[in-house]
Amino acid sequence: MSEDPKLYTNKPKKAQLKQFQDQHKGKDFSSPPPSSSTMTTQSPSPPPQPPKESFARRYKFLWPLLLTVNLGVGAYLFMRTKKKDTDVEEEVTTTVSTTTQTTPTTTEKPLPLSAITEPVKLREPIPEDQQRELFKWILEEKRKVKPKDPEEKKRIDEEKAILKQFIRAKSLPRI
Repeated sequence: MSEDPKLYTNKPKKAQLKQFQDQHKGKDFSSPPPSSSTMTTQSPSPPPQPPKESFARRYKFLWPLLLTVNLGVGAYLFMRTKKKDTDVEEEVTTTVSTTTQTTPTTTEKPLPLSAITEPVKLREPIPEDQQRELFKWILEEKRKVKPKDPEEKKRIDEEKAILKQFIRAKSLPRI
């Protein structure tokens, strides 16, 4: 006579469980011993197990710890990437500031202009089709711009007119 575990809609309190277990123990001991004609011995049935709690409820003390660790790791990663960004910006500003500081101190004596200039290196000319594509792209960008006042609108219109002339021309000036 084994009883199946009962499913409770509401979890019984410990006092109720103890009372239930005490009732079953009293019945087991008060029942007469099995007869000798049936050679089987009955063992007392184990008390029903309380319903198993869900994983989340069983380890509810871990949730705040897990949340804290997650937030800590997220903050660490965020600050580490932010630190890298600021380091790069600081390097750029320090190199610019050091070059501006060294230039006036090293050139105390003005040098003749001919000594400073270096020969200009000529670069390969840009093909006309690439120039036209570049002008078309600039024209499209100018069309997207929204002027703030009439003067700016007039200036943008003039720039667009010049770009249209370059695009329509048979030959383009060399850049």
